Amino acid sequence: MTSKTMLNRRRFLGSTAAGSLGFAAPLLLPARVLGRQGAAPSERIALGVIGYGGRCAAMLPHFLDFDELRCVAVSDCRAARLTAAKQALDARYQDTGCAVYADFRDLFRRRDIDAVLIATGDRWHTPLSVLAAKAGKDIFCEKPVSMTIGEGRVLADTMASLGRVFQAGHQRRSVDSYRFQMETVRNGRIGRVHTVVCQVWQGPTVARDTAQPVPEGFDYDMWLGPVAWRRYSPAFVGGWNYFWDTGGGPLIGMGCHYTDLAQWALQRDDTGPVAYEGSATWDQEAYSDTPVTADCTCTYADDVKIVLRSSGAFQDRYIRFVGTEGWIQVDDQTNAITAKPDSILGDRAVSERGWDETGEHVRDWLDCIKSREQPICHPESAHRATVICHAVNIGLRLGRGLKFDPQAERFLDDDQANAMLVREQRAPWNLI
Repeated sequence: MTSKTMLNRRRFLGSTAAGSLGFAAPLLLPARVLGRQGAAPSERIALGVIGYGGRCAAMLPHFLDFDELRCVAVSDCRAARLTAAKQALDARYQDTGCAVYADFRDLFRRRDIDAVLIATGDRWHTPLSVLAAKAGKDIFCEKPVSMTIGEGRVLADTMASLGRVFQAGHQRRSVDSYRFQMETVRNGRIGRVHTVVCQVWQGPTVARDTAQPVPEGFDYDMWLGPVAWRRYSPAFVGGWNYFWDTGGGPLIGMGCHYTDLAQWALQRDDTGPVAYEGSATWDQEAYSDTPVTADCTCTYADDVKIVLRSSGAFQDRYIRFVGTEGWIQVDDQTNAITAKPDSILGDRAVSERGWDETGEHVRDWLDCIKSREQPICHPESAHRATVICHAVNIGLRLGRGLKFDPQAERFLDDDQANAMLVREQRAPWNLI
């Protein structure tokens, strides 16, 4: 790979400090106010939440729509968020029963908690999932599910060995527009698929700032968790997704949604591409260190290709399957489906529900908790989709093409790339 230098259902509910006001609004009205009958207490799933930030604000209302679930506890390393969580959930249930914990381990020790929603930053997804599984909890974890290929393998193997029900937050598998796209591909309506184009937005950059004292009420050491220590700065904490230690930029943050859809539609949840190549542009003056733009090709053994691009605006993202007899595309921003031949579109009823309609994905998870079956985005499929994005980022960082064995999950004849399959984790969170 080459590297060159260059410089709706609901939205997030604003800043965390103001988020409690949004949470106390109609999205969290008690079920009895909405005229729904509650489930018997003995049938309820007791939920714990870890990470009460912006993503949780967008997700949690979809969980609380289900009467058989009750959120009984929240953990976060920021005192202000714990206060907001307790106020919102106590208002929701019209009691004072929501417990809050600065240390998630106290939440895990509660035997009455059946399942957890993990909505933290990426660096915590695998460690928290593994620890939750060992504590006997079922897990709904936001994406990407891992920070490295090695981490993801640990996660998938742990869930399999302990028999936990794990749903990854690749909710597009449960949205009708993407399901229709998948069915169109599998039914051969566009012929033999040869290319899947995955368009994500251009990566932002983070400007440099200086180290500052850690704000009162913020356990910064816990926030960092398994990653290497660095001095606190607002720019780093606020832009964590654009630093290699803590994130991977849009290529993984959004890219894993699309690689997941590609693997799903192509029925390749147990494998992946064997070759990676591409290029990226970087801003050498930025404090952050993930790519600004990228254009990468991931090739399977049968020469089917995923083209993963990072460029343009946030609202221009889409996934398109191209076959020998046509193509079908879903625009993520608008939920619009376009296709050739046009007759494909006549097979689908129009729906307004888009990617942020997470309820069906949660419903699938809750049903699987009861049945002990695998959910629609189980840990192996989530891991395999994420491996593709990790391999892309490794190749871009090394500046060269890579060959990969998807079964052994190792690069061929490249010790430097294989050294990046795992990374050192800070004690006591070193799982691998």
